[in-house]
Amino acid sequence: MNRDRITRRGLVLGSLALLSGCSTLSWPISSANKTYTYISPQYRRKHVRYEGYEPPGTIVVNTYERYLYLVEDGGWATRYGVAVGEEGLTFKGEATVGRKAEWPTWTPTKSMIERKPHLAQYAGGVEGGPHNPLGASALYLYQNGKDTMFRVHGTNEPWSIGHAVSNGCVRLTNENIVDLYNRVPLGTRVVII
Repeated sequence: MNRDRITRRGLVLGSLALLSGCSTLSWPISSANKTYTYISPQYRRKHVRYEGYEPPGTIVVNTYERYLYLVEDGGWATRYGVAVGEEGLTFKGEATVGRKAEWPTWTPTKSMIERKPHLAQYAGGVEGGPHNPLGASALYLYQNGKDTMFRVHGTNEPWSIGHAVSNGCVRLTNENIVDLYNRVPLGTRVVII
């Protein structure tokens, strides 16, 4: 696809991405090397010492720092740079991974449609694939067995990592969400601070 030329399809898909709550730009998944050219070095995936108290296997999202940690044994964690919801829209507290999906369908929530009525046209959902706003994979956050409507998901906008950009979801690059998706089972505890 020639990125220097605007096409009607690209304009429509780009508009959808900009209008969506947990949105991503509709480019296919890029190679890790190309993706990292867009990400500030401090937000690249890294194995780091972890000083928190959460047990191994816990996901911890620090929305202020814009990092997600997958806690590991021996005081270590894999740290991923993330983009987070704008102030006042980000979920805070504890949840569990109640559902996982590869190339998930995206459906705007009722509250998103109330804030942005034009999203009503997508109330039936947008099928999964490279053009879907949830990216390559998604972890669905649940509390007490109920969907919180917040997600940890992929993005095709790697330059958004490290910023507050969406309607409350936590975004990772598509490469990083696939890595995380493959490492965590259903029931994984998630702490968002």
